[in-house]
Amino acid sequence: MTLQEPKWRRLPEERPHQIIDAAIEVFGERGLAGARLEDIAKRAGVSKGTIYLYFPNKEALFKEMVRLTLITRIEHEERTLEQHTGTAIEQLESYMAEHWEFVRQPVVRTIARLVIGELQRFPELAQFYMDEVVRRKYGLVTRLIGRCVEAGEFRQVDPAVAARLLFALFHAHGVWCGMRDYVPEIAKYSDERVTAEIRDFFFHALRPCDD
Repeated sequence: MTLQEPKWRRLPEERPHQIIDAAIEVFGERGLAGARLEDIAKRAGVSKGTIYLYFPNKEALFKEMVRLTLITRIEHEERTLEQHTGTAIEQLESYMAEHWEFVRQPVVRTIARLVIGELQRFPELAQFYMDEVVRRKYGLVTRLIGRCVEAGEFRQVDPAVAARLLFALFHAHGVWCGMRDYVPEIAKYSDERVTAEIRDFFFHALRPCDD
């Protein structure tokens, strides 16, 4: 059996990811305001001084965590959108399914809790998140919905408003599904069922009006 390499003996190029993995855990447990670099260093198996070699403070750690998890995902989605050969509505369906699967990942849920619960206390981080995540994701989905409108697959609506409402559906259901361990009746709603319900409701609401 191969033993796992001790954290402190890993290669230097692995340490930023090692530190970020530890930061995700500590941020999730203690929040952004309550987390300390000492706690993150201990969890990562490195000294506090080692963290400073890569990140000047926990705010920089949060930014890099967002870049590695959310921004790289957005960049992938933007490339996929440009390469997709299907219809506009097929592109949107594909995006919705992949987005729901992504936002259900533990690290994304941790970031969401930090954004909702704490980011107003960190104005610089709030602006960073708005510029690098929110605006780009809304822009992407706005373009997708706009293509559906232009193709006649959706009625004439403001794509930006429709995008905002779609994200509201995803967010609300993400919170709701996060309560499965505490509310037994939610357990019967699988992720597949939830995405199908969101899709059915949203597409029905935007279907072309009958003449």
